[in-house]
Amino acid sequence: MSELLYECAKGLGINLNSKQLNDFDVYKKLLIDWNNKFNLTSITESKDIDIKHFADSMSILQFIKNKNASIIDVGTGAGFPGVPLKIANDSFSITLLDSLNKRVNFLNEVKKELNIKNMDCIHLRAEDGGQNLQLRENFDYCVSRAVAKLNLLLEYCMPFVKLGGYFIALKGPDIKEEIKEAENAVLLLGGKIEKVANIYIHMSDLNHTAVIIKKVNHTPKIYPRKAGTAAKKPL
Repeated sequence: MSELLYECAKGLGINLNSKQLNDFDVYKKLLIDWNNKFNLTSITESKDIDIKHFADSMSILQFIKNKNASIIDVGTGAGFPGVPLKIANDSFSITLLDSLNKRVNFLNEVKKELNIKNMDCIHLRAEDGGQNLQLRENFDYCVSRAVAKLNLLLEYCMPFVKLGGYFIALKGPDIKEEIKEAENAVLLLGGKIEKVANIYIHMSDLNHTAVIIKKVNHTPKIYPRKAGTAAKKPL
């Protein structure tokens, strides 16, 4: 079990117990093993996984006030930030959404090996998921990490958030220009930027920015548009 991960989490105000540390260890081994067969991540060193995947993902915890929240992770990839959030707080109800089936197969294996309950792994594009009535405006929080520019992310993610809920985007340290470009999209999709917070990971030089956007109005039914449209004609 990783002392580095324990210390990084502690620096974020998170005290991981032995079971949680063991779950992270199993998750890491599965990630490395599957990555030898499929390209799940370019980050493969144990300490880098602890810092850049696990601790970085858990940094979002400080912005989630409801300990029994329903959370959807859009473009989850190998499960970041959704799986670390679930390991850190088992009371969350997590939905992991990704457009590649091999990633979803991996996530189902993680779910099985860690015996995780209340975590759904869905193979679906964000544009289709956002128009799915079972998913649309059904979550307390939508989270996403390093998937696309903020104005695109907003169209992919805001449709999943229920009124009064939040979209949390974990971005790089330099976010001012992205926020400026996304002002129209925030308003159009029913959001209001509530906070932009700097995040520093203990025992590393990693720093990120969390953009917290509250859902104050319903997202117009036209959004998200069909697959590929947002990238070609961003809001």
